[in-house]
Amino acid sequence: MCAFEVQEFLGTWSFKSKSQGTFHKGTCFFCMSQKNQMIGRRKLSANIYRNNPVRINATLQLTLGGNLVLRDADGTLVWSTNTTEKSVAGLKLTHLGNLVLFDVNNVTVWQSFDHPTDSLVPGQKLVSGKKLTASVSATNWTEGGLFSFSATNNGLIAFVESSPPQTYFESSIDGLTASKASNYVMYLNGSLALFTNSSDSKNPRILVSVAPVSSAQFLKLEFDGHLKVYEWQDQWKEVNDLFTGFYGECAYPMACGRYGICSKGQCSCPKSSSDSTNYFRQINDRQPNLGCSEITKMTCNDSKNHRYLELNDVNYFAFSADIIDTDMTTCKNACLRNCSCKAAIFGSNSSTGECYLPSEIFSLMNNEKDKTRYNSSAFVKVQNVKLQNETQPAVARRKRHLNGAIVGSVTGISILGIIIGCIIFILWKKRKEDEVEEHYLDNMPGMPVRFSYDNLKSATENFSKKLGEGGFGSVFGGTLKDGRKIAVKCLDGIGKAKKSFLAEVETIGSIHHLSLVQLIGFCAEKSHRLLVYEFMSNGSLDKWIYSGNQEIVLDWKCRKKIIHDVAKGLAYLHEECRQKILHLDIKPQNILLDEKYNAKLSDFGLSKLIDRTQSKVVTTMRGTPGYLAPEWLSAVITEKVDVYSYGVVVLEILCGRKNFEPSEPEEQRLLFSLFKRKAEERRLMDLIDKRSEDMQLYKEEVVDIMQVAAWCLQRDYAKRPSMSIVVMVIEGAVDVEKSLDYNFLITQNVSDINIVDSAPLFPSIPSGPR
Repeated sequence: MCAFEVQEFLGTWSFKSKSQGTFHKGTCFFCMSQKNQMIGRRKLSANIYRNNPVRINATLQLTLGGNLVLRDADGTLVWSTNTTEKSVAGLKLTHLGNLVLFDVNNVTVWQSFDHPTDSLVPGQKLVSGKKLTASVSATNWTEGGLFSFSATNNGLIAFVESSPPQTYFESSIDGLTASKASNYVMYLNGSLALFTNSSDSKNPRILVSVAPVSSAQFLKLEFDGHLKVYEWQDQWKEVNDLFTGFYGECAYPMACGRYGICSKGQCSCPKSSSDSTNYFRQINDRQPNLGCSEITKMTCNDSKNHRYLELNDVNYFAFSADIIDTDMTTCKNACLRNCSCKAAIFGSNSSTGECYLPSEIFSLMNNEKDKTRYNSSAFVKVQNVKLQNETQPAVARRKRHLNGAIVGSVTGISILGIIIGCIIFILWKKRKEDEVEEHYLDNMPGMPVRFSYDNLKSATENFSKKLGEGGFGSVFGGTLKDGRKIAVKCLDGIGKAKKSFLAEVETIGSIHHLSLVQLIGFCAEKSHRLLVYEFMSNGSLDKWIYSGNQEIVLDWKCRKKIIHDVAKGLAYLHEECRQKILHLDIKPQNILLDEKYNAKLSDFGLSKLIDRTQSKVVTTMRGTPGYLAPEWLSAVITEKVDVYSYGVVVLEILCGRKNFEPSEPEEQRLLFSLFKRKAEERRLMDLIDKRSEDMQLYKEEVVDIMQVAAWCLQRDYAKRPSMSIVVMVIEGAVDVEKSLDYNFLITQNVSDINIVDSAPLFPSIPSGPR
């Protein structure tokens, strides 16, 4: 690894933050960085201060008085080393990345290694009493996250902030009791080692294996509690996830959010086994890993109505016995007597039982009996929401028996009251749902413009220019006051249409890419749900590749550009967003073309967001027959379902036909069967769209792209390439896989399966290439 040392003796000098530095939403965090001649990229070396983001042109200055100060662009003092009286003579950045202030005797006065944030670099120590503290989120790097990692007098420990803190990783020193001696962790080449003052500096008391350093490397406590090692391999790549190797994914405190139950990477909410009453609901149905919220908040003022949800074979990551040698009943009663107790976690073997009474609940996890000798049950305390039947006074009962007429009247009035009550409840529930949706839309980060219904009614001239219609509503053309042309998608109905509306706003409301149709804004007013998109003058791709009109045949250059654009859009969704975005309905109708034939993905009504930690997700089948990957039959999918659909679209673009043409002779109706036969005969050129004379001149190049499509269509999703690889193949940087299976057909029948389809943005009539 190449490195260098910067040493500057006392004098007034400064660094300035620039727009290409580390920043977030228009502000930047000040950090020192060094440029490695080998890797040619910046490496974070000394993260000096992260709690107050500073703006472009902020300054880090070593003053004549020997103080290192950070000032914002307006001169406001943000941070200081407070070393004015320490006889500082200079500053240096060591080859390890340690920023050091030293005196005239070259003695260290202050160093950044003594002030760890969330990261360690090789050679850095983390002494007892100091800790790594995770950032708030993936996009908010300030201190204050839930997780911490430190060296204690007993060993290594990682915990989640609670009252008291709850431990989720611990590695203790064998045979050593707590002492006042300071231990320290050192990040070495190939290990994370804990030393004690009494131990040999070459023989650590605890050693956690880390990937050996082959390039620049650092260790970081992530916002979700994972302790990860990153290494430079053309870009920063994760090479180790240290805690996961010990306990597994479900052992993380927020694996499934608060109250969520983690089982083999899947998240669910606690449910009653004795009745159908729901006590918890998912915070976000589309992101179950965000956890569950109580439907009725538990209150100490009504403790007599506390009850338990019994969850068998469920354990807790931080189980630590509060009561030992006990039984289940005693454990449950102890929690009921203590209002701050949120659950009773009981574990037992054949001889003894232990009880843990946490005051705060994070994620629960299914107990894997094959990995533990303990039986474990969780009893989650909830507020009993059942209404108690009030007993009727004896006098009232006697009066009812004596006066049947009154009973009839009361019964009739009661029934009427129930009907009125139901109507009021339905209206109240709808209003609450609208309020929840309003709150959700108002607090979603990076939201597009919100239009009033009257604004859009005026922009579309009372919705007079209809561009098309689909399953969830119609699309109208219009013009905003600033002259921009727009396409307004009006969603009809409440159920699926409302889900489609929220899905689109959530998915593309805050992301931008040249290959995605821009969501300009939306309208959520009373029962109206409208989405406002940029207008794509050349409409949808299907009108260009299926049309029999010879005047509007796309040439090879244009088709290849469209194939490239769609690949880049999908690569962005799958690999470059904070969460993976699965489109789930890739088809020519959802690929729109602007005036220069730039292709953009549209219609995210069926899309799904999943965390990058999830390799697979379970969901209901959705999409369009003919473009569905085989794994949809199992309902367990990955981003590779989009890769498969992309492969179908590419074949249709190259062949100028649909994947199923009922008007063709029987042996030519299925494009996949035809492709398989031609591939075996080495006659793929026969499939090239014969309407395009231009494409006939580039037969070999077209066949190469057909092979890309075939790679994307492999029935085994693991054998399909990622979309970033597809982009590189199209750009000529990577070769296509040679051993391909050309049997793309799904052998099982999907026609009887209920498939959710989307409502496409229907196009204007194409006018021909310009």
